Amino acid sequence: MQGQAWAFHDRAYLMLHKPAGYECSHKPGAHPGVYTLLPGPLRERGGGASAGVQAVGRLDHDTTGLLLLSDDGKFIHRMTSPRHHVPKVYEVTLKHAGDKAMVDRLLAGVVLDDDPKPVKAADCELATPTHLRLTLTEGKYHQVKRMVADVGNRVEGLHRSRIGRIDLPAELPPGQWRWLPADEVASLIAKA
Repeated sequence: MQGQAWAFHDRAYLMLHKPAGYECSHKPGAHPGVYTLLPGPLRERGGGASAGVQAVGRLDHDTTGLLLLSDDGKFIHRMTSPRHHVPKVYEVTLKHAGDKAMVDRLLAGVVLDDDPKPVKAADCELATPTHLRLTLTEGKYHQVKRMVADVGNRVEGLHRSRIGRIDLPAELPPGQWRWLPADEVASLIAKA
């Protein structure tokens, strides 16, 4: 979509294929911000203190994959609030081969060091011995990495492939974005 004219949109709903090495922040620290991958009119949209589109949740600087962005605060809240249980699917490359016991522990719930309440995977399966597909319905700081560490393994690579019913399209290369059509937005809201 870069370099192309687009029709006026009352609200902006975008998907970005986030590459590694970018922070989900308007004021990044050690790495460039994902907002630099967007054209100026989307970064500055609306004016004011919260000008432009905002990331719908965050991905760590080394995590790749599907990132939604919008200037619709209600949509952002609906997608990120744990109350709505929007599923997010992560493709996890493990350092060591996983097994059924590891999957069972992730499904049963693990306790992270900052919260006594166990966090559970909504779904979890081993696609290969070192490729775990993990579905979460809430987001905490470094949650996937911490959950995998708690079951005695380590995340070597992390990629978000799906949010709700929306998959990251194979034809959208890293660093590129596209508008979410109305039917995709409606699908996300209907399940949230």
